Amino acid sequence: MENVYVVENSVKAKEKIDQLTIQGYTKDEIYVVAHEPDQTDKLSENLHVNQVGMEEEGVLDKIANVFRSRGDELRNQFENLGLSAAEADRYEAELDKGHFVIIAKK
Repeated sequence: MENVYVVENSVKAKEKIDQLTIQGYTKDEIYVVAHEPDQTDKLSENLHVNQVGMEEEGVLDKIANVFRSRGDELRNQFENLGLSAAEADRYEAELDKGHFVIIAKK
């Protein structure tokens, strides 16, 4: 089961991640996604949580993402974490607004 949260900035992201760890999620079960890859890298590194990678995407999707637009790549990453296509569209639109998406997945 996935729990998905949209936050406005890195401070809110840290607060939400802290809440999730109190609720029993490990940092390995929490993913953070930003629209820009370097933002995702910085957030996941600074907050000590996961980002969608080879394990979640698989080799074929990882290669295919090289040829996709950033929006398509993000929607694909959301779907690889278990979200529906409609949910992936919704959360990708939130990323377009500059928000961050946090996914807690057991």
